[in-house]
Amino acid sequence: MRLLVLGGTHFVGRSIVDAALERGDDVTTLNRGSRPAADGIEPLIADRTDPPALRRAIGDGKWDGVIDTWTGSPRVLSDTCALLADRVGHYGYVSSWAVYRPPAPLGADESAATVEGDPDDEADAFYPVAKRGCELAVQRVFGERALITRPGPMLGPYEDVGSLTWWLRRIHRGGRVLAPGRPSDPFQYVDVRDHAPWMLDAVERGTGGAFNTVCARGRHTMGDLLETMREVTGSDAELVWVPDEELLAAGIRPYLDLPLWLPTAMRGGINDVDVSAAHGAGLDTSRPLRDTLADSWSWLEREGEPPWQAGVARGLDPAAEQRVLDRFGGAGR
Repeated sequence: MRLLVLGGTHFVGRSIVDAALERGDDVTTLNRGSRPAADGIEPLIADRTDPPALRRAIGDGKWDGVIDTWTGSPRVLSDTCALLADRVGHYGYVSSWAVYRPPAPLGADESAATVEGDPDDEADAFYPVAKRGCELAVQRVFGERALITRPGPMLGPYEDVGSLTWWLRRIHRGGRVLAPGRPSDPFQYVDVRDHAPWMLDAVERGTGGAFNTVCARGRHTMGDLLETMREVTGSDAELVWVPDEELLAAGIRPYLDLPLWLPTAMRGGINDVDVSAAHGAGLDTSRPLRDTLADSWSWLEREGEPPWQAGVARGLDPAAEQRVLDRFGGAGR
């Protein structure tokens, strides 16, 4: 199909472009041009926050489908949708399961309550609210021609959020590692290389609606995640499991200090969502966790952090980690 990718140079967008080229799609990307375009695509350069520049870049172009990874002001996405309404056949938007109103119920499917969002909101503020507003912006214009994916953590090579890369480096450093909660706590994720081809296929088929796009419930735990990281990095790390309540009492911030960790009270059904709709529509998440982590570690060792992440502080300060480890001694492992 003739495909327009809005973004297309960073982690999620890059995976979409790679998968589209592998399928043989005719790919156009639109972004600010901060990174060189991949071979084999038509690059359009514009800042989406500048509507006149966006209109000039789009010109009279038409596409079978568009995939959008925008994270920011919903109003920007509303303007984009209005411009593309009669120029594309189907619109795919990468949202997030963060749009579910916390705490999400166990086994939440796509009908679960969401946070409030405004498709005309000009603020680039609280992530769940902005993502929900963006969903509404796409659905308002495209209706049944809109595909919304709601992934949880997206893992794989070229991850640029810093969650996966921080954990891999921390586990590789070895020694006693502060592990949050319990090893049996559930963990759902999707490899970005599995999400991308499924989304392209769904756009091409004209699939509409919202879909939870992560691996099956009960397949993995936090223990699986960290133990597998230890294996693929060849680390001698000793995982010291500390209960949620103790971490919170010590001032450790979920997701900010310890990426990918949400305490049970905050998590609710997140990491335990129903994925039957997406899996029934062909999403394949059978790629082993070990392959996802091993490929990511190989990339990280080979190329290092993405250049735009250089010097960005991520994860728990070593001194804060040591204070908690000293407090717990050998307990909680």
